[in-house]
Amino acid sequence: MTDFPDNWGRWGDTDQLGAVNLITDEARARGAAEARTGWTVSLARVTTPFPLTGGPMAQATAPTTAVQTIMQFTGFGAPAMGEVMVMTTHHPEVTHLDGLGHWVEGGRVYPGVDVADSSGPTGVRHGAADVYGNGILTRGVLLDLVPGGRLAPATAVTGNDLDEAAARAGIEVLPGDALTVRGGWDRATAEPPLPGMTASAVQWMHDKGISVYAGDVGDAMPPLPGEFPGALHRLGLGKLAIPLIDAPALEDLAATCERLDRWTFQFVLAAPRIAGTTGLPVNPLAVF
Repeated sequence: MTDFPDNWGRWGDTDQLGAVNLITDEARARGAAEARTGWTVSLARVTTPFPLTGGPMAQATAPTTAVQTIMQFTGFGAPAMGEVMVMTTHHPEVTHLDGLGHWVEGGRVYPGVDVADSSGPTGVRHGAADVYGNGILTRGVLLDLVPGGRLAPATAVTGNDLDEAAARAGIEVLPGDALTVRGGWDRATAEPPLPGMTASAVQWMHDKGISVYAGDVGDAMPPLPGEFPGALHRLGLGKLAIPLIDAPALEDLAATCERLDRWTFQFVLAAPRIAGTTGLPVNPLAVF
């Protein structure tokens, strides 16, 4: 899609933050002003590990292999326990942050680094998820596309849909905002066809200056006829360098926004400082 805008080079040839650069001091202050009571809501789904002790055939019958653990003693004579954890970070049952090195287009990653230079057998050297380890704090907005309901299968979500949801909530989306979008889908358990973001919706995010996206509407599965396939990842993450929080849980957030009649909040995210990965599990918080 050659005529679609991109942010490659916008913040320099070695930048690794992408659209998070749009979070200015003013945007952070705007987010901090939303934290009036300190009430918090997690945007992360609960992931139940499966024991590695089940043996080599256990994965065939496991309800999920997103996270596997094995318990072990730590030390000699110490009354402490620990575990070894094996995690598939981009699994749809794990709420995770996609680093900018996750998406490769034409042999390069944002903002034009050859994939051979961005990563290798020892991990990611450019565009890793842990570059957000200092935290992302800004104002968050929830756009609920179907309050109390669920989008129809294979719905193509457009920029007009996002405008209509913002108008219903009575909010103006501003540059640097973190965008959460609820369509009522649990993408980890739902059967295709799934609704998805269109190029129009991703263009809308660019025009509004969205810094981070967390939504239960992702890329359509299977791709929508006549639409750009994988628009959210290929255009949003790849071209616009908008970090994506995949597999968020938004039902508690939607219920809280409805109860408080507030559709904006302070958005807080801290990525674990585990270096060199294309994605990391995260627990984003909405602070009211």
